[in-house]
Parts: sequence; structure tokens; C-alpha cells
Amino acid sequence: MPGGRLTQQERQQIALGLADGLAYAEIARRLERPTSTITREVMRNGGPTAYRADLAHRATERRAHRRRPTTARGPESVPQPHGRDADAVCEYEEALATVFMVSGLPKMTARVLACLYTTDAGSLTASELAQRLQVSPASISKAITFLESMELVRRERDERRRERYIVDDDLWYQSMIRSARSNDQIVETARQGVGILGPGTPAATRLENVARFLDFVSESMIRAAEQAREILYTRTETASGGTAEPSSDHG
Repeated sequence: MPGGRLTQQERQQIALGLADGLAYAEIARRLERPTSTITREVMRNGGPTAYRADLAHRATERRAHRRRPTTARGPESVPQPHGRDADAVCEYEEALATVFMVSGLPKMTARVLACLYTTDAGSLTASELAQRLQVSPASISKAITFLESMELVRRERDERRRERYIVDDDLWYQSMIRSARSNDQIVETARQGVGILGPGTPAATRLENVARFLDFVSESMIRAAEQAREILYTRTETASGGTAEPSSDHG
């Protein structure tokens, strides 16, 4: 599988693939590139409906040119714990943020969430996030407000009374439960339609099938989330007061 930066010819192939309605995975297969590379390339250059090969190529060249004189100050120059490769970590953060963007998060919100998840502590202050991402505190505040509204982060005050924004295992559980419960209103409204349209009629049957499907999926998601939390993140007491650790029991 080829490495290095995408060539202009590859970008043209990406544009053609998007115009043909191909999935990122199929475009990646044809170019013998990782799917994440194609996803990141498209999302950082306008998205699937606005991607232009020539504009994307010039934008990449401009970004590379800007990085050269500032490499010493960039995030890749920050010493990394555990012997990690700083450039690889920076590249991975960008890839993770792109995945979050594809799932529906705004760009800055996705970058903040990716930054938090790639931090060993799982928490950062607003100033630390602003410094790491090289953006204004206002941008961080807006992103955190959005993430809090989705219950993807929570905040606590540390010993210095600074607000820290935290990601942990339980947040994904809560997010999954909320997502499952969001179907409840659709299920209820669909079943109201069954009575109005007449049980047994084609329209009523269609709505009943929607309700049954979503009801089944929601209950399955909730059961799976509860089981996963119980098995994978059993809370054990530690000297520090108890932290979530993966259980050795895989069910």
C-alpha cells in the first residue's frame, strides 16, 4: 500500500470517485490507500459535495509551506511520553478528528474531542486545549458547550480551581443510552398513526413496522450498552480511590 502524500493524479481519482457516488472505502481500495486517508482528504477540503482535486492539491501545498518555518513551535515538536513518535501522534489526532467530523461533529468540536481522547489524563483545561490546537479560547468554549450538550464531555474543577474538561468510559455509555432513547418519540408517534390510518391498511402496516423495528433496535442497544459497561469497564477499588479498568472477563 503506497505511503506519503496524495499526488494530484490521486486527488483527481478521488474527485471522480465522489462524482460517481463511490464510498470512501471503495475509492481507497482503488487507490490502494487507507480509507482514513481518503476520508481525511475529502473532509478537510470541502466535503464530498464540494471537493475539487486542483483546489485540494494547492491547499495541501500551502499548508506544507506554512509548516516548514514553524515546525519547532508546532504540536509535533512537543515531547511525547512513552516514547511515542510526535509526528505520528499529530497525524493520528487529525485522523480521529476527521472520523468525528464524518459522524456529524463540527470541525473545531471534532478537533477538541480528538485532542482530549489522545491525552493520557483524559482531561485538559481550556488554556491547554487552546495552546495545543493553536486556536482562541472562545473557539474552545464554543466547542466544549456543544460537546457538553451532547454529553460527550464533562467538566470538573481541579485543586487549583481551574475547570478541566474530561472524557471517560461512562460518557460513551450515556451517549449510547441517549441515542437509543431518542427513538422513543418516533416509535410512539408511528403507533399513533396506526390507529388514525386504520390497523391493517398498507400505510398503518408501514408505520407499525417502523415502530417495531426502532423499538427492537433501541432495546437491543440499551441491553448491549449495559452489558458492555458491566463486562468491559468493571470498577475496581484502587489506592487512588477507584478508577475504571477493563475487566479480564470477556464474557
